Amino acid sequence: MCLINFQFQEHPKYKLIVAANRDEAYDRPTAPAAFWEDHPNILAGRDLSQMGTWLGITKHGRFAALTNYRDPEHMKSGANSRGEIITNYLANDISTEAFLDSLKLGKDNYVGFNLILGSPDSLYYYNNIENEAIKITSGTHGLSNHFLNTPWPKVTKGKKRLREYVGSQKNIESNVLFDILSDAEDAEDAHLPQTGVGLDLERILSPLFIKTTNYGTRSSTVLIIDHDNNVTFTERTYNEGKFINEKQFSFRLE
Repeated sequence: MCLINFQFQEHPKYKLIVAANRDEAYDRPTAPAAFWEDHPNILAGRDLSQMGTWLGITKHGRFAALTNYRDPEHMKSGANSRGEIITNYLANDISTEAFLDSLKLGKDNYVGFNLILGSPDSLYYYNNIENEAIKITSGTHGLSNHFLNTPWPKVTKGKKRLREYVGSQKNIESNVLFDILSDAEDAEDAHLPQTGVGLDLERILSPLFIKTTNYGTRSSTVLIIDHDNNVTFTERTYNEGKFINEKQFSFRLE
């Protein structure tokens, strides 16, 4: 997952509105969103290489999403798959606070990551660079491959468009959020971050929706939870920038 824009506890009808893109190599095997056979409580897509995930929710309302932290200096061989973090959280009943305490102790088992986790009523943000968990306040937020609300062009644009749309609508339409996520316009060079990967790659990675010859946006997810705990989870999958399929799940949190 490389972009997560979300509004939390601010809309009169909805507790949580998430619009997120997962960017990955095209040849990495992936299963589309579903309730897992080995963990029927979990709804998420799945990385079939390491059997983890990047974003998911349970029938009881445990939610988690993850992005990589982009910095070549934080890369290392032999690290655990970051996708297991989401699976471990969603598959267990341990409190969010206790899970974060345990994760802090094992933070060096992973290369750099950002994590959002909790429930539609209480969310936390954590990354293993700063190694500090914070409670997320109400409002519109954005996360890419740096820290929460770092003003990268894609984060700023996504937050602005999300805030403007949900702030003007009583009822939220998933299609409008997918339109936001499909924005493939490159950012201006003057506004690009410098993360150590070079200008050409910074430019390629700057849009909300990414398409290259071997890497890009593989899926977009819209998650909407209202104040009556009704959940709508919609995932669109792509291959080399071309739409493949859409799956939608609706249920009420138990």
